[in-house]
Amino acid sequence: MFAYFARRGVLAIFTLWAVTVLSFIIIQLPPGDFVDAYMAQLAVMETDVSEQQMEAMRRQYALDRPIHEQYLRWMGNMFRGNFGTSMLWKQSVLDVIGDRLAMTVVVSLGAVLLTWAIALPIGIYSAVRQYSIGDYAFTFVGFIGLGVPNFLLALLLMYLGFVLYDANIGGLFSPEYQLEPWSWGKVRDLLYHLPLPALIIALSGTAELIRIMRANLLDELRKPYVITARAMGLSERRLILKYPVRVALNPFVSTIGYLLPYILSGSVIVSFVLSLPTLGPILLGSLIAQDMFLAGTIILMLGSLTVIGTFISDLLLMWIDPRIRFGMVQEG
Repeated sequence: MFAYFARRGVLAIFTLWAVTVLSFIIIQLPPGDFVDAYMAQLAVMETDVSEQQMEAMRRQYALDRPIHEQYLRWMGNMFRGNFGTSMLWKQSVLDVIGDRLAMTVVVSLGAVLLTWAIALPIGIYSAVRQYSIGDYAFTFVGFIGLGVPNFLLALLLMYLGFVLYDANIGGLFSPEYQLEPWSWGKVRDLLYHLPLPALIIALSGTAELIRIMRANLLDELRKPYVITARAMGLSERRLILKYPVRVALNPFVSTIGYLLPYILSGSVIVSFVLSLPTLGPILLGSLIAQDMFLAGTIILMLGSLTVIGTFISDLLLMWIDPRIRFGMVQEG
């Protein structure tokens, strides 16, 4: 077992390094650099900047150096806990991310928990009651969830909230708590506003996981061990929950590895629509402006979420499936 976790740790470190290299290269692919994009914005505003100022900005951010030197400098600063200065915001990257990182984690975790809480029981019900009215109804709703973009649902709910209740349902805080320091009142206000954006972001993932759970459980319910256990008089509830559901959870649990970064990256437009203080809009703006320090740091966080999610899914799979634990013991 120790050998298994050690190997996973080494692979995680290698994956994160590969993410840093790929993200840095991708940010450098568009023609020009941050200074060129910045100058284009100033040109639109009819503001003139001298060539000397442009060169000074390139020296300030080391954009005049070869790409490998820029990467090594970025990585060296990162190992010292310095993620660089955002060229777009003129602030430390950690200061720019700040509370937005915490808000992103809160919204993402809320979306994941809602996804599981909704998809798991509905998937089980649809499999056990195959071709029933409830199964058809949940299948129809699931196809709507897969087909309707999250941002369109967000716009619809904002419109209904304004028309029916004369209320703005965007954001994560009430106006009186927007700029206030953290307190129990602000936490309660966050928990009050959190379910709606979390539900909107989780909708497409929920619909997909319902279909996955339904298909996996239907496959398990047709296997001989289920038929034998039912013939031996085991109660239907215990039979379903103890054996087929646990086996059917394997593909369900394995989706955690991509669910966390998918929720973060897939919520960019929803964050714009609902005015959510998350990392999505900042990531989009930094990519457009070619702010390599800010964009590279956020992309590295996305890669870290993938690695963390995969590790969590491995632990959960080891817990729910004795075959995996047995294989790990033999391997160790």
